[in-house]
Amino acid sequence: MTTTLSSKHMVDQGVRIIADGQAPSGAYIASPNFPQYHYAWLRDGAYCALAMDAAGEPASAEAFHDWVAGVIESRRDEIHSLVGRLERGDIPKPHEMLPTRYTLDGQNEHVDGEAWPNFQLDGYGTWLYALHSHFGRELPVRLLPAVELAVSYLSSGWQLPCFDYWEEFGHRQHTATLAAIAAGLKAGSSMLGASAPEEIANEILRFISTRCVFDGAFGKGPEDGRVDASLISLATPFGLYDSDDPVMARTVEKIRGDLSSPTGGIRRYIGDTYFGGNPWLLLTAWLGWHDRLTGNDAGHRAARDWVLEHATKGDDLPEQILHEPQDAAFVGSWLERWGPVANPLLWSHSKFILMESEATSATWN
Repeated sequence: MTTTLSSKHMVDQGVRIIADGQAPSGAYIASPNFPQYHYAWLRDGAYCALAMDAAGEPASAEAFHDWVAGVIESRRDEIHSLVGRLERGDIPKPHEMLPTRYTLDGQNEHVDGEAWPNFQLDGYGTWLYALHSHFGRELPVRLLPAVELAVSYLSSGWQLPCFDYWEEFGHRQHTATLAAIAAGLKAGSSMLGASAPEEIANEILRFISTRCVFDGAFGKGPEDGRVDASLISLATPFGLYDSDDPVMARTVEKIRGDLSSPTGGIRRYIGDTYFGGNPWLLLTAWLGWHDRLTGNDAGHRAARDWVLEHATKGDDLPEQILHEPQDAAFVGSWLERWGPVANPLLWSHSKFILMESEATSATWN
């Protein structure tokens, strides 16, 4: 596979695209050219903030963190009510929980017709992780109330079924979601100087280790033994498991073996039908990031070259390619329903920047 694009050019391009996609509010749009993604996901945005930190653009990251803090604080009464209900055993319905994405000015999206799944917990945990990565223990006082609210929300609701990274399987728990919550609670524990969030994080990790392992590897969740590419997050960047932990190493091996396309791109999971279940650029870069951190130079180079090869006109990185589907019958139906895939996708660019940066995984010891 050959490409005329350089890694440095694509990193610089990614910084420009992420900066252009940041609203005056501080929110990052998921994709400017895909109407369904004209929102700010906390998870996508947290990775954009990590990437901008890694690229030497901390002001952009801090603006995002301030925006998220404002969104959370504006829902203080709602969060207190939800936490109180959960503590009493009164389980809210999914639509009553906080959304995972917001408009760029921090409002709930307006829904006409059937609502698109919007209850996910991973974004709040990923935001806390990225916030801790940015500030460490020296959290500005202005952000403490939002951290306290987010930690309380996750501590009370972590056991709830919710939608996964991909807005699917809302009736289940998900290993990658649980990992994001655990990482967020560990980060919150550090920033708040409190032990209780870390104790809950450790409880979550015990749950993952006892309920979410199948044939020596982590599965999508306690009810689903399939491997999912988002499970890379347990090591990179969350550092919840060492990369040489046997279960973690086996998981990465299965991702590389089960989810690689014929040309080496990484798919989400076996059975995916969204736009046909093709490989995603951000997942390929995510594995490349992990490979760089573990000293797998060949894997890192292969991931970098594959992503560069699949940049589109204008040197944008889309969400996924369309010519290596698991089920070709679903490509046309999604194109008819939603049009071409998201391009550029800020999350794709953020993962490429992180793959090529000095960014490392967390250390919690």
